[in-house]
Amino acid sequence: MIGTQDRQHGSPRRNAAATCQWCGKEIAQGGRGRPRKFCSPSCKQRAYEQRNNVAGTQIPADAVILTPEKADRLRDGLFELRCCAQDVATAASESASPEEIEELCAEMVTLARKLEELR
Repeated sequence: MIGTQDRQHGSPRRNAAATCQWCGKEIAQGGRGRPRKFCSPSCKQRAYEQRNNVAGTQIPADAVILTPEKADRLRDGLFELRCCAQDVATAASESASPEEIEELCAEMVTLARKLEELR
């Protein structure tokens, strides 16, 4: 569970799952030492580069910086996701079969997962 606390000490549990601070993938925590913040050395390096790129600027350290191409892909993906949600709403209002609604929902979940991977 993400963000669970040890009731006695108020610190995060060692075996709790966390997410990578760069890509958002789940990281299994365990063992000794500090909890991991990144899922891989590559994500750790990307985060370091981001911190250094915004150092000395007015850009907040936690800002998300996207290339114009990624911003366009994100905008297009969100439009697709909204259209899919509207299709589900329309199908439900028109008393579509449960199988049709299930298929539309599966498509919407697939689109949302694709957008989650856009980093």
